[in-house]
Amino acid sequence: MTKPIPKVYTTRFFQLVTSRQFAEAERILERVKQKMHVTERNRGYFQALYGMLLTQKNNDDRYAFLSGTNLTNKKLLKHYRHEFLSHVDSRLHAEYDRGFFEAWADYMRILPKLEVSIASGNNKGVTEEEVGEARVEAKAEEETMNQIRSEEKEKEPADEKTGVELAKPGQSTLSDFTK
Repeated sequence: MTKPIPKVYTTRFFQLVTSRQFAEAERILERVKQKMHVTERNRGYFQALYGMLLTQKNNDDRYAFLSGTNLTNKKLLKHYRHEFLSHVDSRLHAEYDRGFFEAWADYMRILPKLEVSIASGNNKGVTEEEVGEARVEAKAEEETMNQIRSEEKEKEPADEKTGVELAKPGQSTLSDFTK
Protein backbone atom coordinates (compact mmCIF):
# COMPACT_ATOMS: atom_id res chain seq x y z
CA MET A 1 0.00 0.00 0.00
CA THR A 2 1.36 3.39 -0.92
CA LYS A 3 1.45 6.34 1.41
CA PRO A 4 -1.57 8.57 0.73
CA ILE A 5 -1.50 12.32 0.32
CA PRO A 6 -1.85 14.06 3.74
CA LYS A 7 -5.54 14.76 4.43
CA VAL A 8 -4.67 17.91 6.39
CA TYR A 9 -3.46 19.60 3.24
CA THR A 10 -6.27 18.36 1.03
CA THR A 11 -8.96 19.43 3.50
CA ARG A 12 -7.45 22.90 3.67
CA PHE A 13 -7.16 22.94 -0.12
CA PHE A 14 -10.87 22.11 -0.47
CA GLN A 15 -11.76 24.92 1.95
CA LEU A 16 -9.68 27.44 0.03
CA VAL A 17 -10.91 26.43 -3.43
CA THR A 18 -14.53 26.51 -2.33
CA SER A 19 -14.08 29.96 -0.79
CA ARG A 20 -12.24 31.06 -3.95
CA GLN A 21 -8.94 31.89 -2.22
CA PHE A 22 -6.84 30.72 -5.14
CA ALA A 23 -3.41 32.08 -4.20
CA GLU A 24 -3.42 30.24 -0.88
CA ALA A 25 -4.92 27.14 -2.52
CA GLU A 26 -2.03 27.10 -5.00
CA ARG A 27 0.46 27.26 -2.12
CA ILE A 28 -1.25 24.32 -0.41
CA LEU A 29 -1.26 22.43 -3.70
CA GLU A 30 2.49 23.00 -3.96
CA ARG A 31 2.93 21.57 -0.45
CA VAL A 32 0.85 18.55 -1.44
CA LYS A 33 3.12 18.05 -4.43
CA GLN A 34 6.20 18.17 -2.20
CA LYS A 35 4.78 15.82 0.46
CA MET A 36 3.25 13.15 -1.78
CA HIS A 37 5.01 9.98 -2.79
CA VAL A 38 5.10 9.67 -6.56
CA THR A 39 2.74 6.84 -7.46
CA GLU A 40 0.14 6.56 -10.18
CA ARG A 41 -2.68 6.82 -7.66
CA ASN A 42 -1.23 9.95 -6.04
CA ARG A 43 -0.63 11.48 -9.48
CA GLY A 44 -4.31 10.99 -10.30
CA TYR A 45 -5.32 12.47 -6.96
CA PHE A 46 -3.07 15.49 -7.52
CA GLN A 47 -4.37 16.04 -11.06
CA ALA A 48 -7.95 16.03 -9.75
CA LEU A 49 -7.00 18.71 -7.20
CA TYR A 50 -5.31 20.75 -9.89
CA GLY A 51 -8.37 20.42 -12.14
CA MET A 52 -10.66 21.57 -9.32
CA LEU A 53 -8.51 24.64 -8.85
CA LEU A 54 -8.51 25.50 -12.56
CA THR A 55 -12.24 24.94 -12.89
CA GLN A 56 -13.08 27.17 -9.95
CA LYS A 57 -10.64 29.83 -11.18
CA ASN A 58 -12.16 29.97 -14.68
CA ASN A 59 -15.72 29.79 -13.38
CA ASP A 60 -17.18 29.86 -16.91
CA ASP A 61 -16.80 26.27 -18.04
CA ARG A 62 -20.34 25.10 -18.60
CA TYR A 63 -19.20 21.50 -19.07
CA ALA A 64 -17.38 21.30 -15.74
CA PHE A 65 -18.90 19.17 -13.00
CA LEU A 66 -18.70 21.86 -10.31
CA SER A 67 -20.35 24.62 -12.30
CA GLY A 68 -23.58 22.65 -12.66
CA THR A 69 -23.68 21.22 -9.14
CA ASN A 70 -25.68 22.58 -6.22
CA LEU A 71 -23.03 22.63 -3.50
CA THR A 72 -25.61 23.05 -0.72
CA ASN A 73 -27.62 19.89 -1.38
CA LYS A 74 -26.19 17.42 1.14
CA LYS A 75 -28.15 14.48 -0.23
CA LEU A 76 -26.87 15.10 -3.73
CA LEU A 77 -23.29 15.49 -2.49
CA LYS A 78 -23.60 12.21 -0.58
CA HIS A 79 -24.89 10.52 -3.74
CA TYR A 80 -21.94 11.87 -5.75
CA ARG A 81 -19.53 10.71 -3.06
CA HIS A 82 -20.89 7.16 -3.21
CA GLU A 83 -20.66 7.27 -7.00
CA PHE A 84 -17.01 8.37 -6.87
CA LEU A 85 -16.22 5.75 -4.22
CA SER A 86 -17.67 3.04 -6.47
CA HIS A 87 -15.15 4.12 -9.13
CA VAL A 88 -12.36 4.06 -6.55
CA ASP A 89 -13.24 0.46 -5.67
CA SER A 90 -13.72 -0.67 -9.27
CA ARG A 91 -11.04 -3.01 -10.60
CA LEU A 92 -11.76 -1.80 -14.11
CA HIS A 93 -10.03 1.51 -13.42
CA ALA A 94 -6.27 2.01 -13.40
CA GLU A 95 -4.54 3.30 -10.26
CA TYR A 96 -4.33 6.81 -11.73
CA ASP A 97 -8.12 6.87 -12.23
CA ARG A 98 -8.74 5.51 -8.73
CA GLY A 99 -6.69 8.35 -7.28
CA PHE A 100 -8.59 10.85 -9.41
CA PHE A 101 -11.96 9.59 -8.18
CA GLU A 102 -10.69 9.36 -4.61
CA ALA A 103 -9.93 13.10 -4.66
CA TRP A 104 -13.46 13.84 -5.83
CA ALA A 105 -14.92 11.53 -3.18
CA ASP A 106 -12.90 13.36 -0.53
CA TYR A 107 -14.15 16.70 -1.85
CA MET A 108 -17.75 15.49 -1.70
CA ARG A 109 -17.10 14.40 1.91
CA ILE A 110 -15.75 17.84 2.89
CA LEU A 111 -18.19 20.07 0.98
CA PRO A 112 -21.22 19.55 3.25
CA LYS A 113 -19.10 20.56 6.25
CA LEU A 114 -17.93 23.85 4.78
CA GLU A 115 -19.74 27.06 5.70
CA VAL A 116 -18.61 28.68 2.44
CA SER A 117 -20.41 26.09 0.36
CA ILE A 118 -23.70 27.40 1.72
CA ALA A 119 -22.65 31.04 1.45
CA SER A 120 -21.39 30.71 -2.12
CA GLY A 121 -24.07 28.41 -3.51
CA ASN A 122 -27.67 29.07 -4.36
CA ASN A 123 -29.44 29.40 -1.03
CA LYS A 124 -32.84 28.36 -2.35
CA GLY A 125 -34.45 25.96 0.09
CA VAL A 126 -31.73 26.34 2.73
CA THR A 127 -33.11 27.11 6.17
CA GLU A 128 -31.46 29.24 8.85
CA GLU A 129 -31.13 26.09 10.96
CA GLU A 130 -29.15 24.35 8.22
CA VAL A 131 -26.91 27.40 7.87
CA GLY A 132 -26.32 27.38 11.64
CA GLU A 133 -25.51 23.66 11.63
CA ALA A 134 -23.05 24.15 8.78
CA ARG A 135 -21.36 26.98 10.66
CA VAL A 136 -20.95 24.80 13.76
CA GLU A 137 -19.51 21.97 11.65
CA ALA A 138 -17.17 24.34 9.82
CA LYS A 139 -16.00 25.85 13.12
CA ALA A 140 -15.25 22.38 14.51
CA GLU A 141 -13.42 21.45 11.31
CA GLU A 142 -11.36 24.66 11.47
CA GLU A 143 -10.44 24.02 15.11
CA THR A 144 -9.31 20.52 14.19
CA MET A 145 -7.23 21.92 11.33
CA ASN A 146 -5.62 24.50 13.63
CA GLN A 147 -4.79 21.82 16.18
CA ILE A 148 -3.22 19.61 13.51
CA ARG A 149 -1.22 22.54 12.15
CA SER A 150 0.09 23.44 15.61
CA GLU A 151 1.04 19.81 16.29
CA GLU A 152 2.86 19.71 12.97
CA LYS A 153 4.85 22.81 13.86
CA GLU A 154 5.83 21.53 17.30
CA LYS A 155 8.84 19.35 16.79
CA GLU A 156 11.13 18.13 19.53
CA PRO A 157 14.49 19.87 19.49
CA ALA A 158 17.41 17.59 18.74
CA ASP A 159 18.92 18.38 22.17
CA GLU A 160 15.94 16.86 24.01
CA LYS A 161 16.25 13.63 22.07
CA THR A 162 19.89 13.18 23.11
CA GLY A 163 19.21 13.93 26.77
CA VAL A 164 21.09 17.26 26.80
CA GLU A 165 19.47 19.92 28.94
CA LEU A 166 18.78 23.30 27.42
CA ALA A 167 20.01 26.46 29.12
CA LYS A 168 17.41 28.49 30.98
CA PRO A 169 17.19 32.26 30.54
CA GLY A 170 19.95 33.99 32.53
CA GLN A 171 21.94 30.76 32.98
CA SER A 172 25.59 30.76 31.90
CA THR A 173 26.54 28.36 29.17
CA LEU A 174 29.82 27.10 27.78
CA SER A 175 29.48 29.46 24.82
CA ASP A 176 29.36 32.41 27.25
CA PHE A 177 32.84 31.54 28.54
CA THR A 178 34.35 31.34 25.06
CA LYS A 179 33.62 34.99 24.35
